[in-house]
Amino acid sequence: MRLKKILAGIAAIFLTIAFTCESRYFSTFAQAVQTTPSPSVAVAPQYDTTHVYVAPQDFDRFVASLIATFGGTTTRQGVFTVTPTPSSTMSQLVMTPAGTVSVFGFKTPVPYPFGSERTGYLVTDVDTAIRAAKATGADVLVAPFADPIGRDAIIQWPGGVNTQLYWHTTAPSYAPLQTVPENRVYVSPERVDAFVSSFLAFSHGSLTSDEARAPGVEIGRPAETYRRVRIESKFGKLTAFVTEGHLPYPYGREMTGYEVANLSGTLTKAKASGVEVLVPLYKTDERESAVVQFPGGYIAEIHSPVQK
Repeated sequence: MRLKKILAGIAAIFLTIAFTCESRYFSTFAQAVQTTPSPSVAVAPQYDTTHVYVAPQDFDRFVASLIATFGGTTTRQGVFTVTPTPSSTMSQLVMTPAGTVSVFGFKTPVPYPFGSERTGYLVTDVDTAIRAAKATGADVLVAPFADPIGRDAIIQWPGGVNTQLYWHTTAPSYAPLQTVPENRVYVSPERVDAFVSSFLAFSHGSLTSDEARAPGVEIGRPAETYRRVRIESKFGKLTAFVTEGHLPYPYGREMTGYEVANLSGTLTKAKASGVEVLVPLYKTDERESAVVQFPGGYIAEIHSPVQK
């Protein structure tokens, strides 16, 4: 009996030593993974586009209303295959002082998962960007493929946010933006921390605010508060709205928030070009905002900073 106790005690000591060594090893390994910097692959905010899909018959009206609202220029419209499988889409880039938009009007059915990506980020190298994104916890929905002017891929961040990464064979040259738009993403409380950690590591960005009690009027619930996280990087601005998904229309449908100098004046121009105001102008401590819908169905937030 005594021998069994002695042997059991010795076994326990060895197990404790082994567990301690193993724990230290994995702890060291985890720290090494967390502190290993990922390469910076961002270029600049003017190269990061909101992806808008409209019906071909609405294409020209949408582009015209966007230019009438914000000003800017467009590239030449064309018809291309921009997916790794056979398809055909009208395509045009709209470059406004408040943000860049890639417009697609598919003449064929849209192959999955195209249309679910919110933004396209220009990167210095697609393969490097994919490795960096995967290292931070992102998934690859569409592996890199060639398009008429470069290479593309689609990734998904923790929390279900889809982003296209793209690279041009000939480096583009766009004028800097007058104001940088915000990519507006809605994430659950369970996944927001994983999303923020992953995106910060990939973008080499900074957390500019994490407000636990932001005014609920920003998501159509004026009697409540919610958590709001803001990030800035060379990919531009990103705002994460942390909710349980109980959102009145049209919140959650708007993909981008555009900053303008004069919101009232911008809304006047927008309405004159066929834009519908879904949420009339309202004011918080930080900004005046409204939510609008352009011809073709694209929903966006537009705001002006409050002068203090």
